[in-house]
Amino acid sequence: MMTTKARLICSAVVFLLSLALYTLTLAPTVTLVDSGELIVAAYTLGVAHPPGFPLYTLLAHAATLLPIGNVAMRVNFASALFAALAAAMLTLVVAEALLTISYLPSIKSKAEKGSKRKKQVKRTEGQRANSSADLSALQPGLVPALIAGLLAAFSRTLWSYATIAEVYTLNTLLILCVFFLVLHWRRKSLDAKIEKRMGNELQSESPRHLIADCDVRRSTFDVRRFISASSCWRRRLRTSAFPRHIANWIQADDRLLYLASLVFGLALGVHHVTIGLMLPALALLVYSTEGPNFFKSKRLLQAALFAFLSLITIYTYLPVAALRSPVAMNWGDPRTLERIWWHITGRQYQIFFSLSPEIISRQAGEFITLVLREFGPRWLPIGLVLACAGLIFLFRCDRKMFYFLVLVIAADLGYAFNYEIAEDKDAYYLPAFMAMATAAGFGALWVMPGALAERLGSGRMRRSALVAILLLLPVTALAANYPYNNRRSYFIAQDYVNSILSTVEPNGMLLTLDWQVYSPLLYLREVERQRRDCVAIDANLLRRSWYFDYLKREYPALMQRTREQTDAFLEDLRRWEREPEAYERSVALNQRINTRFYQMILAFVAAHIQTAPVYVTLDVAVSRKAQDSQLTQSLSAAYQFVPQGLVFQLVSDRSFHEIVEPELQLRGLADGALKFEETDVVKVKVLPVYLNMLVNRGRYLASHGHHQRAIEAYKQALVIDPGFQIAQESLVQSVEALRRASGAPGAPQSR
Repeated sequence: MMTTKARLICSAVVFLLSLALYTLTLAPTVTLVDSGELIVAAYTLGVAHPPGFPLYTLLAHAATLLPIGNVAMRVNFASALFAALAAAMLTLVVAEALLTISYLPSIKSKAEKGSKRKKQVKRTEGQRANSSADLSALQPGLVPALIAGLLAAFSRTLWSYATIAEVYTLNTLLILCVFFLVLHWRRKSLDAKIEKRMGNELQSESPRHLIADCDVRRSTFDVRRFISASSCWRRRLRTSAFPRHIANWIQADDRLLYLASLVFGLALGVHHVTIGLMLPALALLVYSTEGPNFFKSKRLLQAALFAFLSLITIYTYLPVAALRSPVAMNWGDPRTLERIWWHITGRQYQIFFSLSPEIISRQAGEFITLVLREFGPRWLPIGLVLACAGLIFLFRCDRKMFYFLVLVIAADLGYAFNYEIAEDKDAYYLPAFMAMATAAGFGALWVMPGALAERLGSGRMRRSALVAILLLLPVTALAANYPYNNRRSYFIAQDYVNSILSTVEPNGMLLTLDWQVYSPLLYLREVERQRRDCVAIDANLLRRSWYFDYLKREYPALMQRTREQTDAFLEDLRRWEREPEAYERSVALNQRINTRFYQMILAFVAAHIQTAPVYVTLDVAVSRKAQDSQLTQSLSAAYQFVPQGLVFQLVSDRSFHEIVEPELQLRGLADGALKFEETDVVKVKVLPVYLNMLVNRGRYLASHGHHQRAIEAYKQALVIDPGFQIAQESLVQSVEALRRASGAPGAPQSR
């Protein structure tokens, strides 16, 4: 029997195993994408990018106080803790659903009228066994819950975000907490209905018939409920009259539902979109449990009030944090109601949402690739097969739970397929993946025993063999996903930024469009207090008015020298933030704001280059995006781009300038210590910078006759990627040029 103690022990096992694994594979420092920015917001109690993630910021700030490692590692550990708790909570979700399924036939039998119930009493033992065939698989007890919890813990996506500073593991934990509380409330509500039915039966039926009815359902119903009913019957014998109100005072404990509402409101303070997508599934579960009357009662209003109050409370953090300014990160500056609304609704990201069939089909194809590898090797998608089997099982045994999981998956995919982002798209599928892991638990429960029963024999040996085979499922996921999620040696973001800064002279300016540079640079600058002398500007953030408060505080001299151009652009920018439609309709306004934007950046460069060098990253120098290509053209018309390490130095003349050839830090990129998918941000955005800047260095040297040094640069690129064709071709050209210059025909063209 699945006692409360047994369920807690099972979830504790999942938690401890998960936490140990996540700690073992934890990233030791800052990582790419939003990690650096989120750590800065948490460390300084600032405001992160929309929707602000206030609950995450507060909890991550508490993690920064832990006496372990550096600040980044502490926040990474918080993600590991949230993910381990999420896996444990999913274990409890499956166990709760199993408990409900185990006596649903008893509830269903009440709907049958007198004659049908009497036939049920007269059934033979063979007929009773046949009616509970679907539930015979429940004998393994908590094994399905354990399998589901471990499968979720070792899944590719949850594990990947458990080792870095991100909001998604906390978001997943809170979603599963809400699921558990609502499912627990559902079971308690069904318990109350059974108690109420027992009271009615005691008033109208004979004790003998009640006992017979209990015997019929003993195999599929929690025996403790019948013990309670027997107690009521004994009290009836001791009293002269059965209390007629016994069937009326027994009702569901709505405290669980209100607690779920409270957690739901808090969860909206993490990633409100994915939390909000769960509402239809939750509403269906409540409706199937209590019927339409619940939605007409005060109970709905009370639940909504709890959610609203917790939501308002947690989002009060945003204006409070903004009013604390100056802080290192005050994204959106949400001090006014207007800006608070913009920030919470993610106004700046709404352009990424589309109903385009082309985008939907492309995103669906990407999802198929992700889901095939989620719970094991893509050539052996056992998890996906088990999830489908589990949904079939639930369709037969608990159709309400089936529809609940299907709605969770459908709502999540419906949104994610229409939302086009690049780096962390897999995280938006986490609710669907967790629903699949839940279903996979039931799939393992249903499919494996039936398929292997005859081959494994009978008795204790058979049960042990079944458990061993089931436990191999999460082990398969562990083995398949470990190489991609092991970030113990992940120094890529830190090395990337340090390699860039190694060629930036003291007090130099770095202008970038690359978030993979600027986000970890923020962490190193604001938390680790490194290279505070460097003027670092993200040109993309210059399109947001709040960013200028940060620039004026950090670089007052520069902003004072360019005040005229800055004020002119801000005049248009603030109007554009309030009336974007006006700039879409007016060609003149659109041209004016763009012209002022580029004039301001050129003013930054011109003002700073008088006192210290100015550098730009690769994406600024060779941008092909329509909105940034004009910036590239404007800079290249006024300055020469001289490759220095992983950046270009801007110089006013066109003569040869001696270049710096630093020893690039390549930990995890060329030594095989880390493994990445082809779509990973490291391979898509970071590795190409190393390769292309080495080639740019070689070409610059070759164009000025320094072919031997150019060859060394090409060879260094080929060490990182032996198949890099541009480096191969450039190497051949330089070797040929050296051969011609030396007059030595037939000289070997070494690579």
